[in-house]
Amino acid sequence: MIEAIGLSKRYGDVPAVRDVSFRCEPGTVTGFLGPNGAGKSTTMRMICGLTPPTGGAATVKGVPYRRIANPGRHVGVLLDAAAQHPGRTGREVLTLTADLLGVERARVGRMMETVGLSPKAARRRVGGYSLGMRQRLGIAQALMGDPSVLILDEPANGLDPEGIFWMRTLLRDFADRGGTVLLSSHLLREVEAVADRFVVIAGGRIAAQGTKAELLTAPGGMVARGLDPEALEGALRRAGLAAEPDGAGAFAVRATAEQVGRAAAEAGVVLLELRQASGGGLEELFMTLTSGPQETR
Repeated sequence: MIEAIGLSKRYGDVPAVRDVSFRCEPGTVTGFLGPNGAGKSTTMRMICGLTPPTGGAATVKGVPYRRIANPGRHVGVLLDAAAQHPGRTGREVLTLTADLLGVERARVGRMMETVGLSPKAARRRVGGYSLGMRQRLGIAQALMGDPSVLILDEPANGLDPEGIFWMRTLLRDFADRGGTVLLSSHLLREVEAVADRFVVIAGGRIAAQGTKAELLTAPGGMVARGLDPEALEGALRRAGLAAEPDGAGAFAVRATAEQVGRAAAEAGVVLLELRQASGGGLEELFMTLTSGPQETR
Protein backbone atom coordinates (compact mmCIF):
# COMPACT_ATOMS: atom_id res chain seq x y z
CA MET A 1 0.00 0.00 0.00
CA ILE A 2 0.92 3.69 -0.06
CA GLU A 3 0.66 5.68 3.15
CA ALA A 4 1.24 9.36 3.85
CA ILE A 5 1.43 10.30 7.52
CA GLY A 6 1.27 13.98 8.38
CA LEU A 7 3.32 15.04 5.36
CA SER A 8 4.30 18.70 5.39
CA LYS A 9 6.60 20.80 3.23
CA ARG A 10 7.67 24.41 3.51
CA TYR A 11 9.72 26.45 1.07
CA GLY A 12 11.09 29.18 3.28
CA ASP A 13 8.03 30.84 4.80
CA VAL A 14 5.66 29.37 2.24
CA PRO A 15 3.74 26.22 3.32
CA ALA A 16 3.27 24.00 0.26
CA VAL A 17 1.83 20.93 2.00
CA ARG A 18 0.40 20.83 5.50
CA ASP A 19 -0.28 17.68 7.53
CA VAL A 20 -1.41 15.48 4.63
CA SER A 21 -2.40 11.93 5.60
CA PHE A 22 -4.06 9.23 3.49
CA ARG A 23 -3.73 5.55 2.51
CA CYS A 24 -4.01 3.75 -0.82
CA GLU A 25 -4.92 0.08 -0.41
CA PRO A 26 -4.03 -2.82 -2.75
CA GLY A 27 -6.68 -3.50 -5.34
CA THR A 28 -7.78 0.13 -5.56
CA VAL A 29 -7.32 3.24 -7.67
CA THR A 30 -7.08 6.41 -5.58
CA GLY A 31 -7.81 9.68 -7.36
CA PHE A 32 -5.67 12.52 -5.98
CA LEU A 33 -7.50 15.72 -6.89
CA GLY A 34 -6.86 19.40 -6.43
CA PRO A 35 -6.42 22.65 -8.36
CA ASN A 36 -3.08 23.77 -9.73
CA GLY A 37 -0.80 24.77 -6.87
CA ALA A 38 -2.73 22.76 -4.27
CA GLY A 39 0.28 20.57 -3.39
CA LYS A 40 -0.45 17.39 -5.37
CA SER A 41 2.89 17.13 -7.17
CA THR A 42 4.86 18.09 -4.06
CA THR A 43 3.08 15.37 -2.09
CA MET A 44 3.79 12.75 -4.75
CA ARG A 45 7.44 13.78 -4.93
CA MET A 46 7.72 13.38 -1.15
CA ILE A 47 6.17 9.91 -1.36
CA CYS A 48 8.75 8.96 -4.01
CA GLY A 49 11.69 10.33 -1.99
CA LEU A 50 12.48 13.12 -4.47
CA THR A 51 11.52 15.98 -2.14
CA PRO A 52 12.43 15.71 1.55
CA PRO A 53 9.45 16.53 3.78
CA THR A 54 9.64 19.23 6.42
CA GLY A 55 7.49 17.03 8.63
CA GLY A 56 5.75 13.68 8.58
CA ALA A 57 6.64 10.59 6.59
CA ALA A 58 5.50 8.38 3.71
CA THR A 59 5.85 4.68 3.02
CA VAL A 60 5.31 2.47 -0.01
CA LYS A 61 4.76 -1.22 0.68
CA GLY A 62 5.52 -0.51 4.34
CA VAL A 63 8.89 1.22 3.98
CA PRO A 64 10.17 4.61 2.79
CA TYR A 65 10.60 4.63 -0.97
CA ARG A 66 14.35 5.27 -0.73
CA ARG A 67 14.81 2.05 1.26
CA ILE A 68 13.28 -0.16 -1.44
CA ALA A 69 15.97 -2.13 -3.22
CA ASN A 70 15.63 -1.70 -7.00
CA PRO A 71 12.40 0.28 -6.53
CA GLY A 72 11.37 0.10 -10.19
CA ARG A 73 10.64 -3.62 -9.72
CA HIS A 74 8.07 -2.74 -7.06
CA VAL A 75 6.84 0.81 -7.77
CA GLY A 76 6.16 2.30 -11.20
CA VAL A 77 6.44 6.09 -11.19
CA LEU A 78 5.48 8.71 -13.77
CA LEU A 79 5.79 12.25 -12.43
CA ASP A 80 6.85 14.14 -15.58
CA ALA A 81 6.29 12.78 -19.08
CA ALA A 82 8.73 15.37 -20.48
CA ALA A 83 11.61 13.98 -18.41
CA GLN A 84 13.00 11.83 -21.23
CA HIS A 85 16.19 12.30 -23.22
CA PRO A 86 14.98 13.84 -26.51
CA GLY A 87 17.83 12.32 -28.51
CA ARG A 88 17.00 8.69 -27.67
CA THR A 89 14.39 6.62 -29.43
CA GLY A 90 11.46 5.22 -27.53
CA ARG A 91 12.92 1.73 -27.77
CA GLU A 92 16.28 2.95 -26.45
CA VAL A 93 14.58 4.55 -23.44
CA LEU A 94 12.81 1.32 -22.54
CA THR A 95 15.85 -0.83 -23.26
CA LEU A 96 17.97 1.23 -20.87
CA THR A 97 15.19 0.95 -18.29
CA ALA A 98 15.06 -2.82 -18.71
CA ASP A 99 18.83 -3.08 -18.25
CA LEU A 100 18.76 -0.84 -15.19
CA LEU A 101 15.97 -2.84 -13.55
CA GLY A 102 17.41 -6.19 -14.51
CA VAL A 103 14.46 -7.43 -16.58
CA GLU A 104 14.68 -9.20 -19.92
CA ARG A 105 14.86 -6.98 -23.00
CA ALA A 106 12.04 -8.95 -24.59
CA ARG A 107 9.74 -7.04 -22.24
CA VAL A 108 10.47 -3.82 -24.16
CA GLY A 109 8.43 -4.89 -27.18
CA ARG A 110 5.59 -6.15 -25.01
CA MET A 111 5.38 -2.85 -23.13
CA MET A 112 5.44 -0.84 -26.36
CA GLU A 113 2.53 -2.93 -27.59
CA THR A 114 0.71 -2.62 -24.25
CA VAL A 115 0.77 1.19 -24.36
CA GLY A 116 -0.06 1.41 -28.06
CA LEU A 117 3.27 2.65 -29.46
CA SER A 118 3.90 1.19 -32.91
CA PRO A 119 7.26 -0.21 -34.10
CA LYS A 120 7.61 2.94 -36.20
CA ALA A 121 7.08 5.12 -33.11
CA ALA A 122 9.59 2.99 -31.20
CA ARG A 123 12.27 3.95 -33.74
CA ARG A 124 11.54 7.67 -33.51
CA ARG A 125 13.49 9.98 -31.24
CA VAL A 126 11.56 11.10 -28.17
CA GLY A 127 12.16 14.75 -29.08
CA GLY A 128 9.73 14.25 -31.97
CA TYR A 129 7.02 12.68 -29.81
CA SER A 130 3.74 14.42 -29.07
CA LEU A 131 2.79 14.86 -25.41
CA GLY A 132 0.37 11.96 -25.70
CA MET A 133 3.12 9.69 -27.05
CA ARG A 134 5.43 10.77 -24.23
CA GLN A 135 2.71 9.87 -21.74
CA ARG A 136 2.37 6.40 -23.27
CA LEU A 137 6.15 5.95 -23.19
CA GLY A 138 6.25 7.08 -19.55
CA ILE A 139 3.56 4.59 -18.59
CA ALA A 140 5.47 1.83 -20.42
CA GLN A 141 8.58 2.79 -18.46
CA ALA A 142 6.61 2.71 -15.20
CA LEU A 143 5.31 -0.78 -16.03
CA MET A 144 8.67 -2.15 -17.20
CA GLY A 145 9.61 -3.68 -13.84
CA ASP A 146 6.20 -5.39 -13.43
CA PRO A 147 5.48 -3.38 -10.25
CA SER A 148 2.60 -3.85 -7.82
CA VAL A 149 2.25 -0.10 -7.18
CA LEU A 150 1.77 2.77 -9.65
CA ILE A 151 2.21 6.46 -8.81
CA LEU A 152 1.14 8.64 -11.74
CA ASP A 153 0.99 12.43 -11.86
CA GLU A 154 -1.39 13.75 -14.55
CA PRO A 155 -0.83 10.78 -16.92
CA ALA A 156 -3.82 11.71 -19.11
CA ASN A 157 -2.39 15.07 -20.19
CA GLY A 158 -2.14 15.14 -23.97
CA LEU A 159 -4.13 11.95 -24.53
CA ASP A 160 -7.04 11.97 -26.96
CA PRO A 161 -10.40 10.44 -25.93
CA GLU A 162 -9.34 7.01 -27.20
CA GLY A 163 -6.11 7.29 -25.25
CA ILE A 164 -7.92 8.30 -22.07
CA PHE A 165 -10.25 5.31 -22.40
CA TRP A 166 -7.23 3.04 -22.95
CA MET A 167 -5.48 4.39 -19.86
CA ARG A 168 -8.60 4.04 -17.74
CA THR A 169 -8.97 0.41 -18.82
CA LEU A 170 -5.28 -0.31 -18.15
CA LEU A 171 -5.38 1.17 -14.63
CA ARG A 172 -8.64 -0.55 -13.75
CA ASP A 173 -7.23 -3.91 -14.87
CA PHE A 174 -4.01 -3.26 -12.90
CA ALA A 175 -5.98 -2.59 -9.71
CA ASP A 176 -8.37 -5.50 -10.26
CA ARG A 177 -5.34 -7.79 -10.32
CA GLY A 178 -4.36 -6.56 -6.85
CA GLY A 179 -2.24 -3.54 -7.75
CA THR A 180 -2.27 -0.18 -5.96
CA VAL A 181 -2.70 3.01 -8.00
CA LEU A 182 -2.29 6.63 -6.90
CA LEU A 183 -3.51 8.81 -9.76
CA SER A 184 -3.31 12.59 -9.86
CA SER A 185 -5.45 14.29 -12.48
CA HIS A 186 -7.51 17.38 -13.23
CA LEU A 187 -9.79 15.40 -15.58
CA LEU A 188 -12.46 14.84 -12.94
CA ARG A 189 -14.89 12.81 -15.02
CA GLU A 190 -12.19 10.39 -16.09
CA VAL A 191 -10.98 9.97 -12.53
CA GLU A 192 -14.54 9.49 -11.33
CA ALA A 193 -14.95 6.68 -13.90
CA VAL A 194 -11.94 4.68 -12.70
CA ALA A 195 -11.18 5.55 -9.07
CA ASP A 196 -12.41 3.67 -6.00
CA ARG A 197 -11.41 6.39 -3.55
CA PHE A 198 -10.69 10.11 -3.75
CA VAL A 199 -8.36 12.39 -1.86
CA VAL A 200 -9.08 16.09 -2.43
CA ILE A 201 -6.37 18.59 -1.54
CA ALA A 202 -6.73 22.38 -1.44
CA GLY A 203 -4.33 24.97 -0.12
CA GLY A 204 -1.88 22.24 0.81
CA ARG A 205 -4.36 20.51 3.13
CA ILE A 206 -6.68 17.53 2.75
CA ALA A 207 -10.14 18.94 2.07
CA ALA A 208 -11.91 15.57 1.91
CA GLN A 209 -11.26 11.89 1.31
CA GLY A 210 -13.33 8.75 0.96
CA THR A 211 -15.21 6.67 -1.57
CA LYS A 212 -17.45 8.25 -4.18
CA ALA A 213 -20.53 7.23 -2.21
CA GLU A 214 -19.13 8.71 1.00
CA LEU A 215 -18.16 12.01 -0.58
CA LEU A 216 -21.19 12.55 -2.78
CA THR A 217 -23.84 11.65 -0.21
CA ALA A 218 -25.39 14.52 1.69
CA PRO A 219 -24.75 13.95 5.42
CA GLY A 220 -27.82 13.25 7.53
CA GLY A 221 -30.27 13.74 4.67
CA MET A 222 -33.01 11.42 3.44
CA VAL A 223 -35.51 11.54 0.58
CA ALA A 224 -38.95 10.22 1.53
CA ARG A 225 -41.98 9.68 -0.71
CA GLY A 226 -45.35 8.51 0.60
CA LEU A 227 -48.59 7.18 -0.86
CA ASP A 228 -50.27 10.20 0.75
CA PRO A 229 -47.80 13.14 0.59
CA GLU A 230 -49.86 15.37 2.93
CA ALA A 231 -50.13 12.64 5.55
CA LEU A 232 -46.40 11.95 5.32
CA GLU A 233 -45.56 15.64 5.73
CA GLY A 234 -47.80 15.86 8.78
CA ALA A 235 -46.27 12.73 10.32
CA LEU A 236 -42.73 14.08 9.85
CA ARG A 237 -43.61 17.45 11.37
CA ARG A 238 -45.32 15.87 14.36
CA ALA A 239 -42.14 13.86 14.92
CA GLY A 240 -40.13 17.09 14.92
CA LEU A 241 -38.42 16.32 11.62
CA ALA A 242 -37.94 19.21 9.20
CA ALA A 243 -39.28 18.23 5.79
CA GLU A 244 -38.91 20.26 2.61
CA PRO A 245 -40.86 19.33 -0.55
CA ASP A 246 -38.57 18.70 -3.51
CA GLY A 247 -41.13 19.70 -6.14
CA ALA A 248 -41.53 16.12 -7.40
CA GLY A 249 -43.82 14.74 -4.71
CA ALA A 250 -41.09 13.74 -2.27
CA PHE A 251 -39.58 15.40 0.80
CA ALA A 252 -36.00 16.13 1.77
CA VAL A 253 -35.69 15.31 5.46
CA ARG A 254 -32.78 16.14 7.76
CA ALA A 255 -32.97 12.87 9.69
CA THR A 256 -31.86 9.25 9.69
CA ALA A 257 -33.69 6.47 7.87
CA GLU A 258 -34.82 5.03 11.22
CA GLN A 259 -36.32 8.35 12.36
CA VAL A 260 -38.26 8.77 9.12
CA GLY A 261 -39.42 5.15 9.11
CA ARG A 262 -40.64 5.30 12.72
CA ALA A 263 -42.51 8.57 12.13
CA ALA A 264 -44.28 7.10 9.11
CA ALA A 265 -45.09 3.82 10.88
CA GLU A 266 -46.54 5.52 13.95
CA ALA A 267 -48.82 7.59 11.72
CA GLY A 268 -49.79 4.64 9.55
CA VAL A 269 -48.35 6.28 6.45
CA VAL A 270 -47.29 4.02 3.58
CA LEU A 271 -43.77 4.85 2.31
CA LEU A 272 -43.11 4.38 -1.39
CA GLU A 273 -39.49 5.52 -1.27
CA LEU A 274 -36.89 6.12 1.43
CA ARG A 275 -33.31 6.70 0.40
CA GLN A 276 -30.29 8.73 1.35
CA ALA A 277 -30.07 12.07 -0.39
CA SER A 278 -27.17 12.52 -2.75
CA GLY A 279 -25.23 15.67 -3.36
CA GLY A 280 -24.02 16.91 -6.74
CA GLY A 281 -21.43 15.21 -8.87
CA LEU A 282 -17.71 15.07 -8.35
CA GLU A 283 -17.17 18.32 -10.24
CA GLU A 284 -19.59 20.18 -7.95
CA LEU A 285 -17.94 18.68 -4.87
CA PHE A 286 -14.50 19.60 -6.20
CA MET A 287 -15.51 23.22 -6.79
CA THR A 288 -17.08 23.47 -3.35
CA LEU A 289 -14.06 22.05 -1.56
CA THR A 290 -11.38 23.90 -3.50
CA SER A 291 -13.01 27.30 -4.01
CA GLY A 292 -11.09 30.24 -2.64
CA PRO A 293 -7.50 31.42 -2.97
CA GLN A 294 -4.74 28.82 -3.05
CA GLU A 295 -1.83 29.57 -0.79
CA THR A 296 0.69 27.13 -2.16
CA ARG A 297 2.96 27.28 -5.16
